[in-house]
Amino acid sequence: MAYDEVLADRIMERLDAEGVTAKKMFSGLTFLLQGNALANLYDEGLMVRVGKDRTSEALTRPGASPLIIRGKQQQGWVLLAEESLDDDVLDGWLTWAIDVTAELPPK
Repeated sequence: MAYDEVLADRIMERLDAEGVTAKKMFSGLTFLLQGNALANLYDEGLMVRVGKDRTSEALTRPGASPLIIRGKQQQGWVLLAEESLDDDVLDGWLTWAIDVTAELPPK
């Protein structure tokens, strides 16, 4: 599991107050809200939940690309380039992911 530990710490600093937990899974570090994944940090970058109805909108933002798993684009998720994640940008994406994930029923 190779992911950026510094970025992991930056994410947890922002999410700790939101009741988000982190668990090593899916070949990286997954951030969970009420048992639902809101983001996953792994060797290819940070994937964040954006909601199926807002995937196209999310892909228009700098640094975002489609999340492709086994050759299929995952609707509701985008992959973020780590170099695009300054503090303000990271905060915006995490807020978006929290808002979408909070609407899901707890697991």
